[in-house]
Amino acid sequence: MIVPLTLLEKAALLTGKSVWETRDLPRHGVRSLWLADGPHGVRKQTGSADHLGLAESLPATCFPTAAAVANTWDPALAEEVGRALGAEAAAQDVDVLLGPGLNIKRSPLGGRNFEYFSEDPLLAGRLAAAYVRGIQSQGVAACPKHFAANSQELLRMVSDSVVDERTLRELYLRAFEIVVREARPRALMSAYNRVNGVYAHEHPHLLTTVLRDEWGFDGVVVSDWGGSNDVVAAAAAGGTLEMPAAGLDSARQLVAAVRDGRLAESDLDARAAEVLTLVAAAREPGTAPRVDADAHHALARRVAARSAVLLKNDDALLPLAPGTRVAVIGDFARTPRYQGAGSSAVNPTRLDAVLDLVGSSGLTLSAFAPGFRRDGTPDDALLHEAVDAAADVEVAVLFLGLDEVAESEGVDRSTLALVDAQVRLLTAVAATNPCTVVVLSAGGVVEMPWLGSARAVLHGYLGGQAGAGGLLDVLTGAVTPSGRLAETVPVRLADTPCATRFPARGRTAEYREGLFVGYRYYATTGVPVTFPFGYGLSYTTFGYTSLAATPESAEVTVTNTGAVAGAEVVQVYVHRPTPGVPRPARALAGFARVELAPGESATVTVPLGDAAFRHWDVATGAWQVERGEYRVLAGPHVDDLPLSATVEVPGTVPPAPLDPALAWYAAADVRDVPDAAFAALLGRPAPPAAWSGALGPNDALQRMAAARSRVARLAYRVLARRLRRSETRGEPDLNTLFLLNMPFRAVGKMTGGWVDAAAVDGLVRIVNGAFWRGAAAVVRAVLRTRRADRRTARALQDPAAGGDAVRADAVGGTSC
Repeated sequence: MIVPLTLLEKAALLTGKSVWETRDLPRHGVRSLWLADGPHGVRKQTGSADHLGLAESLPATCFPTAAAVANTWDPALAEEVGRALGAEAAAQDVDVLLGPGLNIKRSPLGGRNFEYFSEDPLLAGRLAAAYVRGIQSQGVAACPKHFAANSQELLRMVSDSVVDERTLRELYLRAFEIVVREARPRALMSAYNRVNGVYAHEHPHLLTTVLRDEWGFDGVVVSDWGGSNDVVAAAAAGGTLEMPAAGLDSARQLVAAVRDGRLAESDLDARAAEVLTLVAAAREPGTAPRVDADAHHALARRVAARSAVLLKNDDALLPLAPGTRVAVIGDFARTPRYQGAGSSAVNPTRLDAVLDLVGSSGLTLSAFAPGFRRDGTPDDALLHEAVDAAADVEVAVLFLGLDEVAESEGVDRSTLALVDAQVRLLTAVAATNPCTVVVLSAGGVVEMPWLGSARAVLHGYLGGQAGAGGLLDVLTGAVTPSGRLAETVPVRLADTPCATRFPARGRTAEYREGLFVGYRYYATTGVPVTFPFGYGLSYTTFGYTSLAATPESAEVTVTNTGAVAGAEVVQVYVHRPTPGVPRPARALAGFARVELAPGESATVTVPLGDAAFRHWDVATGAWQVERGEYRVLAGPHVDDLPLSATVEVPGTVPPAPLDPALAWYAAADVRDVPDAAFAALLGRPAPPAAWSGALGPNDALQRMAAARSRVARLAYRVLARRLRRSETRGEPDLNTLFLLNMPFRAVGKMTGGWVDAAAVDGLVRIVNGAFWRGAAAVVRAVLRTRRADRRTARALQDPAAGGDAVRADAVGGTSC
């Protein structure tokens, strides 16, 4: 159907109607779409609305977070989760589900790492593509996020990710490329940050050259909430939809830009067509079947069990036999830590706790002791109670982990350590009862200097609403553990390649480590780790007996050599033994999960192809494959690859000679890269990182700490005090975190149209010391915007009566 839209109507489609709705055009029969978080459960708010997970939402199944599901290395299971998410979204009349998140875990300190899959783009991309296929099979559009190079929470709305093109292509865009090419999402969310100086939502290289022209994406690019900077630049660059409701001023800016020749009308037409296509593809509201909540809870438990990673099991202490007398110790057994804080927070349909289920697990619960205060405050009475509980049982099971403040949207972690109170508890309990099992609840990795005090360690990550049952299934052997780490567990934070630079606190976040992120760094440098990428134990054992490889594929034979059925994840890596462009010693090229009965063997085929050998060549601006010899390696994890085969790859270019300027990268010596070496990698000097000068619209509110205005400095102190109080309470103050990290211009994007760019300029004048002039500018701008909004609203309702207020002259047709 061809819908003749006025210029204003097309412009109005590109900005939200409310916090969660797109703008409708009733006279054309174009309805609003409802967008909702999130990546591991639907968060539809029907009352008070916010984008931070604060207000109540409809009940929905809280599945394990992406960081947990990544440990399954199982795209089929991920697609099953996606189908369930899509079914629940459809049942709640949600049209666009904002997920999955698939940013690369550049540092284990990333505050939102629990929402992301992996430090490896192939694994992240394969699993995210499976989610997208599952979600969209239910008539709901998936919206993978956050595109791109969005690696830290601190200053996320103002930070500039400075990254070389090769690293950007091979690490930070690769997962998105897999998702777009393999699953064809109907929407995609841009990131808050700048990438090499340009905001992601108005980045023509990312949104047009790469995303649309190279990968063939033809859907809607949605801004992160409040992440739009310049709506005109976004429309020209390929950014479609500004969310949330920024008011009709954005529509007027677009109309004016077309008339002034600053925006091609064809670009506006393309963006409007993308929205209309999304509307046309949406499921009709009220037509989705009801969801079987019990079945989805059972699925969540199955996924949680398969996501858990058995890290240690000395003397085969696990599984625990029926009737084993246990002491359950730790507050997390009573009050589970099952999801992260922020926009992904789900109101679960139910919530299981270990204490509620242990009685039906076959174990004999002899005692429970909370053991520690959740906020880490030392409590000797709780510690002694736990030690007493552990003294007279066969096995002490300690439930330890990170509390709600430790991992949250809006703030990065400050440490990888467990709080001292938990470590003291473990040490004391293990001294009393050497048969001590540690079960971890955390959205990421932790340092483990205490590892010697535990006979067994099971990392459950954040297992969702049914995580407690999944953990008990693994502890008792009802499920044989098959989780494999999707990220490296370092010995200590200082060992990580960007430890001295993460999170960046200036204007820029410099990706000086280049390609050497996660296992790519450790495998190349030989820096010891606690547990390597891909690692995980089972209650059975596996043997690798043969590998046959060509440039197109690898065939690996694996046998279950143990006494129980189990699943192995066959991992295939590629190594370049001869000189060429700097590259990691090993890179994941493919994987396959296989379930085997005792004594059973299977031969799995892992596709390779050019993607396994290629690199991004900056000189030609294209993917190239260096011809010559490569080694294909196979085994259970990145540090245990018993099988190897040499393949000769014809390639597209000869091996490149070493550029002396890149010697630091050839040696993977990236923890303290000098300016000259980083400039050689970038192909230009790095921009200044320090904050300087008067505050501007794109500076974060936290810079008011040094503002000229006393009022601004007082406002900062009030916000900082609120934040400190929330940390003392053990609950993250997401609203304050968002305010401190957001730029002044976001005030104009998050107030429903009450504040426009002119009013933001007035606010900036105030914080820079010109209070009265700034205040007067704010008042004038707000009054002017209210009058203009009334005229624009009338023009949208009746274009013929709109007059010259918006001059909404009808133009061409747009398909819907």
